[in-house]
Amino acid sequence: MRADARRNRDQILVAARDIFADRGPGAPLEEVAQRAGVGIGTLYRRFPDRPSLLRAVALDVLARVAYEARLALAEEPNAFQALARYMHRALDLRIGVVMPALVNQIPLEDAELLRAREEASTPVQDLIDGAQGDGTLRPDVAFGDISLLITRLARPLPGPFSRALDDRLAHRHLDLLIDGLRAGHDRSAAPLPEPAMTLADLQAMAVATEPTAQEHLLGQPIDHEQHAQDACGEAPA
Repeated sequence: MRADARRNRDQILVAARDIFADRGPGAPLEEVAQRAGVGIGTLYRRFPDRPSLLRAVALDVLARVAYEARLALAEEPNAFQALARYMHRALDLRIGVVMPALVNQIPLEDAELLRAREEASTPVQDLIDGAQGDGTLRPDVAFGDISLLITRLARPLPGPFSRALDDRLAHRHLDLLIDGLRAGHDRSAAPLPEPAMTLADLQAMAVATEPTAQEHLLGQPIDHEQHAQDACGEAPA
């Protein structure tokens, strides 16, 4: 791909990520093209329909967070600092907003997407394991805690907050949460309440039925018994 074509593609994917995060996956593609600074014809030459663009956005976001996790692990002096850096970069990349928005729009069994998810999650688990291994991260922190913290903080605040102010506050609040993740010998920490959701837990939820997958990815608790009754059309006893 020529440099200008690659640049156009990257601009489209970043613009689509932000617009789908803000307005949902049904947002007009003309707005995506306008924000990317390309014509709508250029967008359709790269991505012939909406599903192909949604899939490409998901793959691009996963690839970017995987790269950031690996880079942090390679460059930071210890795993905890690498984990903190990764969380800030993941917040900037808006994975916590755009992936829940796309979860019901892309095929969960897609082999390339499954591989991208694995490549994005493995280095994050390595960061967690490393930080817990050297005693800098609380031992009761699980993969799901990191993932869902980013999802919660990525959502815009209600009220008259500009995008720039909202972003600055999100990073400030993330720093507060990161301090709470730190294991300290000079302070006692009450055990975290259950559940401690692992990567395997999140993966299992992603292949559950559509409503369940959506709610779990948004970090909301599910009454599994009630869900099963609803699916079967049965009333609770």
